[in-house]
Amino acid sequence: MKKGFFMVLIFILALQIAGCGNSNSANGEKDSPKVNLAFSTWVGFAPLYIAEEKGYFKDNGVDVELTRMESSADRTTSLASDRVQGIASTVDSHVVTGANNIPITQVLTLDDSNGGDGIVAKKEIKSLEDLKGKTVGVQTDGGASFFWFLYLLKEEGINVDDINLENMSAGDAGAAFVAGKLDAAVTWEPWLTKAKDTDFGHLLASSDQTPGVIADTIAMKKDFVKENPDAVKGLVKAWYDALDYLESDKEDAVNIMAKAMGQTPEEFEEALKGVQYYDQAKNEEYFGTNDNPGDLHDLTEMGATVWKERGIIKNDPDVEGLLDYSFIK
Repeated sequence: MKKGFFMVLIFILALQIAGCGNSNSANGEKDSPKVNLAFSTWVGFAPLYIAEEKGYFKDNGVDVELTRMESSADRTTSLASDRVQGIASTVDSHVVTGANNIPITQVLTLDDSNGGDGIVAKKEIKSLEDLKGKTVGVQTDGGASFFWFLYLLKEEGINVDDINLENMSAGDAGAAFVAGKLDAAVTWEPWLTKAKDTDFGHLLASSDQTPGVIADTIAMKKDFVKENPDAVKGLVKAWYDALDYLESDKEDAVNIMAKAMGQTPEEFEEALKGVQYYDQAKNEEYFGTNDNPGDLHDLTEMGATVWKERGIIKNDPDVEGLLDYSFIK
């Protein structure tokens, strides 16, 4: 009897040790690693909360924690120290991160600004060329607004040094223009509307004229992507599922996103007008392939060139390494 008892005890202990010695779940499948995703408060990221609320992350085999983090510096620091595994931000900001020797790669496009950003100017300023010699409020130490402004000037062959730049955030620039303290401002809503409501201002340029330039993507640590491809695939698929739900039940989807953004459904509906979400088809078009890269590659490359010229970055980032084409399909 004693021998039989001890044999059973040894067998139970062996099972317990085996269970503690690996990360497998009860059904024998490997537990999905946690993906902590950091991003700021922006309408373009709101469908992530649909994925959370509706269980799409879990359904696609990935454990995702959504972390609101408004400071770009805090997000970058958290990524470098592995407190987060991914960041949702603009393409040009990922270029800066990569140039600072933090190995990341973009795996999914979320959205682009579709009229949510713009340049407001005095009515006598009819073109970008007319900005020469004028005072323009824009955040000159980096960021999507400045990148977009430089893109527009480059397209028109205008030297930015011919314009008097006042370094201020997009919100401050909009407020200063409405107060009559600037000739023009690179800003976003609600300042675009407020500027148009003045008797001296108008909308000189809008981001809906440049689709794909102010674009947000998810970039993740390369080592995490390499070690956990299924988790990345699950994250991407959950985003697609969230956009499908937005199409199938817009009212409920808007309620979920509005609550997450701290807005009323009516306020969020208005904000939606300034953004375009990227589903699978648009991601495939925007990314392209290794052999035939799409616009995202060109924008990433331009970000590296522009920020190097402006002294925002000192090193040349690995543009090819900043894109991973394998997860969007």
